[in-house]
Order: sequence, then C-alpha cells, then structure tokens
Amino acid sequence: MASSAPLRLALIGGFALRKGDREIVVAASGQRLIALLALHDRPITRLRVAGTLWSEFSTERSLADLRTTLWRINQSDKAIVTATHSTLGLGASIEVDVLKLVAFTRRLGQAAAGLVRADLDSVAVSELSGDLLPDWYEGWVQDEREALRQTRLHALEALAAALSDAGRHADAIQAALAAIRMEPLRETAHRTLIEAHLTEGNWSEARRQFRACRRLLKEELRVEPSESLRLLVETGPMRATAQIPAGRADPRRQQSPARIAAR
Repeated sequence: MASSAPLRLALIGGFALRKGDREIVVAASGQRLIALLALHDRPITRLRVAGTLWSEFSTERSLADLRTTLWRINQSDKAIVTATHSTLGLGASIEVDVLKLVAFTRRLGQAAAGLVRADLDSVAVSELSGDLLPDWYEGWVQDEREALRQTRLHALEALAAALSDAGRHADAIQAALAAIRMEPLRETAHRTLIEAHLTEGNWSEARRQFRACRRLLKEELRVEPSESLRLLVETGPMRATAQIPAGRADPRRQQSPARIAAR
C-alpha cells in the first residue's frame, strides 16, 4: 500500500523526496527546512531553524514563516517532520542518501581496521560522485557541501583500496578515477589509482599515471609529487613480483623491474 511505502530523501545531485514510487512535491521553503533537518540528523531548536532559514527577517517574522512552512509540509505527509514545542527533527523512518553515504564511509574505515566487513556494493560510485544540493547557494548549504565533498573523497579512495584488495581491479580503478575527477590536484587520489594499477600488475599504467600526476602538480602548483609517491612507483614492480607465489609462472618476471620502473 502507498501509505506504508518508505520515505526516501535525496540531497546528492538535487532535492527529491519520494514515498515509494511517488514523488512528494515540496515548496522551496519546505525543501530547505527538510534539508536542514536531514543534514543535522538530530532535533534542532525552532529558533535556530528560523534564524538559519530566514536570517534576513526579525525573530517574530522568521518564526511565523517557519510555522507556515511546517504546516504546508504536514499537508503532504505528517511523517516528514517531527515537532515538539521547542524543537524540530526529521522523521526517524526517512532514508537519507547523505546519511547512508556517511555511514558507508565509516564502515569502510572500520573494515580497513579489521573491525567489520563492509558491503562494497551498498553505495555506488555514482552516489559518491554527486554534489550536495548543487543549485543551492546559502552559506549553511555551502559549508555542508564542502564537508560532504571531503567525506566523498575519502570514501572513494577507501572504496578503491577495498575493491582492489578484493580483486575487483576494474571497479577499484573506476572509484579512484572518480576521486581524481572530483579533485584533480589531490595526490592521495592519484596514489590510490597508482596502487590499484600496481596491485593488478599493470606497472606501465602506474608509471603513466605518476607522470600525469607529476605534470599536473608542476603546472598548477609548481610542486613535485611527494618522495613517497615516487618510491611507490619505482619499487612497486619489485614488490609485486615478490608477492607472486613460488612456482607460479608469470611472463612479467622475465623483465627487469628496474627497466619497467624507468619507462
């Protein structure tokens, strides 16, 4: 039944609120109220909400606008916002893409520490690549957007490493490339891609990516890649060759690692 369908809120790539297959149309003021509550993930005082969303008005006027906005939202579905005399919060049953992404990033970190096993397919690379509410320009949104951008970058790098460890090299490379597209001057993103190539045994690709990273950093920032990144590329082939099980034939062992690294 439609009444029992879950509510899902998307903020990455743009605002969308759905109940099952049906999109709930919300006015602009209501969208901002819902987004603010979702991004805080905890009840907020009415006074703070009003001051954030209607900062250009007096306290009395902003609280009145808040009451009107809340009434309109409740006409769509009373489960969207929970209210007390002094606070407002997002309905506890609403699934929020941003919170899902943050939780996924946390699980990746725990998995890297050996604490849990992360479901590497629970969040798609496309979900990690979109901006938070890209057409909104309020100061509070821009602060949240930058914080989420950093979270997404770390998530893409951690996901690439985890996929590479799982032997899913093509997926790992796509995740690392997404991180580079998001922040081309981020050396750790280039490192993640280089490590994915080395793990797969594609030494020439790793070297090519290092050269691309070096060229970009010199042109844009007038700096060289870190010494640790250079050493990774130069010693990667030797380390990878040493990891091949004894007795297992590999044609790449016929080539000198030093010659490969120097290409």
